[in-house]
Parts: sequence; structure tokens; C-alpha cells
Amino acid sequence: MRRTTLTTSLYLALLFLGGVAVGVFGHRLYTLNSVNASVDPRNPEEFRRRYVAEMRSKLKLTDDQVARLGPILNETRRRHHELVDKHRPEFKAIHDEQVQKIRGILTDSQQAGYTAMLAEREKQRQRDRRP
Repeated sequence: MRRTTLTTSLYLALLFLGGVAVGVFGHRLYTLNSVNASVDPRNPEEFRRRYVAEMRSKLKLTDDQVARLGPILNETRRRHHELVDKHRPEFKAIHDEQVQKIRGILTDSQQAGYTAMLAEREKQRQRDRRP
């Protein structure tokens, strides 16, 4: 009789510990996969803030280094915008050529749908571009 009580107690303890382990694992899995949908990852200011924070934490940057990092990032952004602005006409020409080629393979009834699709994409691009 003593052995049966000991065995039962051992099984109950193992069952309890197994439940605790599953609960801890489930909680950890739940908290690791949570997502913050309010942050727009395409926002350049948000990207910059995260980049500086990551560099500060991983590289242990001093306040002086963070202050000196700002102008470097500003200069890079300015040069990138200059390059994009310089090549914008080429990008537009390539896109216009693509549109003309696609229009060449569409039927008359498909043309209206394609025009509407392009207009919707342009509206979406404008919405995404707003600060």
C-alpha cells in the first residue's frame, strides 16, 4: 500500500511539473510573437530612431558618439535624395515604357481596367509617401 501511494504522488508531481513547463513555454511563445501594428516600418524617422537605438545598445555608444552619428545620417539621407532626384526621369521613362508595352498586349475592354488599376496604385503610393 505504501508503494502505491508513493507512485501516485510521484505521478502527480510529474504531471504538475509538466503542466508548469508547458505553461511557461506557451507564455514565452505568446509574448515573443506579439506584434506592434501601430508602427509603420517604412517611416524613415522611425527607421532612423530604431537604427540609432540599436547602435547605442549593441555598440554601447556614448552620448558624444550618438551626437556625431546624427550629421552622418543626415548627410547620407541628403546624398541619397539627390541621387534619386537625379535619376527620377530615367525611372519614369522605364516605367512609362513598361506601361506602353503592357497596354500593347491588352484588349480594348482590359484597357479601362488597367487604367483604373494604375490610378489605384498611384493613390496608394501617394498615401504611403505622406509623413
